[in-house]
Amino acid sequence: MPLFHSRWLPSRRSLVPVALATALSPILFSTPVLANNQDTSRYLDVQAQAQLEVAPDEATLNARLWELTPAIAQEDDSGDSGQALSDARQRLEKRAATLVTTLEKAGLKRDAIRAGSLQVNQEFIQRPQRGDDSPAEPMVRTRLERPITLSISDLSSLPVILDALTEAGVNALDGVSYSLADSNAAEDEALGKALSRARQKAELMAQSLNVELGDVISISETATPGFQPKMMAMRAEAGGARSPAEYRPGTITIDAGVNVRWEIEQK
Repeated sequence: MPLFHSRWLPSRRSLVPVALATALSPILFSTPVLANNQDTSRYLDVQAQAQLEVAPDEATLNARLWELTPAIAQEDDSGDSGQALSDARQRLEKRAATLVTTLEKAGLKRDAIRAGSLQVNQEFIQRPQRGDDSPAEPMVRTRLERPITLSISDLSSLPVILDALTEAGVNALDGVSYSLADSNAAEDEALGKALSRARQKAELMAQSLNVELGDVISISETATPGFQPKMMAMRAEAGGARSPAEYRPGTITIDAGVNVRWEIEQK
C-alpha cells in the first residue's frame, strides 16, 4: 500500500519551483502595465491660415456666333428645311473664318483660337394672340451656333481683342476668366506663408507658457492651396455689341491652411 500511494504524491522538492513561479507570476505580468502608465510626452498643436493675393497673368474669353433660319409657322413645317439650314451654315462658317482672320490681325496666334463644335437647336416663337381669342400656333426656326474660346497670354492685348470681336460681328461675349500661368508656384508660396505663420504662433505660445519647442511631430494641411479663376462678367448681344470701357482683372486670392504639432519641453 505505501508503494501505491507514493506514485501519486509529488515530492517536496518538485513543489518548490511551482510555488516560486506562482508567486512571481503577478509581478512579471504587471510590468508592461506599469510602463504604459509612465508615458509623459507633451506636445503643442497649432493651426494657421494664410492668404496670398496675386495678379492674374492670363485670361480665357468665351464668345459665340450664330445664324438663324427663317421662322415659319409650326403647322407649315414639313421637315423639308435642308436648304435653309445649308444657307445658314454657310453664312456662319464664313463669319467664323472672318473672325479668326480679324483676331490674328489683332495679334492673337491661331493656336490660341479654338472653335467649338457646331450646335443646332430648334427655337419656338410665340405669335400674337388671334382676334377670336384662340391660341396662335407658334413659329419655329433653327439656330446654328458655334462657340469660340480665346486663350490670352498678354492681358494688355485684351482691349484690342475685344474690339476685334465686336468688329467681326460676334453675337455674344460671355465673359473673361482670369487665371495664372504657373498656379503651382503661387500655391507653394501660400503654403509657405501658412507654415511660417504656424511657427510664429507656436513660438509665441511657447514663450508665454515658459516651455521650449522640440521636434516637429506631424504636419497636415487643413485647407489645400488653390484658387478659382476670377470671372469678369461681360455680355454683348447681336445688334448692340460693344466693348466695356475698362478691363481691370484685380487680384486672385489663394488660401492655405496647416496644422503642425511640436514636442514641448520644460525650460
